[in-house]
Amino acid sequence: MIREATAMTVRQNLGELLNEIQYRQDQVLITKGGKPVAAMVDVVLFDKIRLMRNEFDRLSMDLARVYRDVSTEVAESEIAEAIATTRKR
Repeated sequence: MIREATAMTVRQNLGELLNEIQYRQDQVLITKGGKPVAAMVDVVLFDKIRLMRNEFDRLSMDLARVYRDVSTEVAESEIAEAIATTRKR
């Protein structure tokens, strides 16, 4: 479950929130002035997010290398075609 809490609420109830995150795998969206500023998640989800981000960065670097000497228009066209083909599957 995703729970929204103000920064003040998080400060006042940190122990309780940590228990909810650790034992129930809840997530907490922390707001300040009514706007989301951070999130608290269990360490398993955090590790997955980190791995996904690292993989995204690696793939982005690979694409940048492959398309280094290709015009932006050609690169965007080929990437759009690859995305469209993948989505059709």
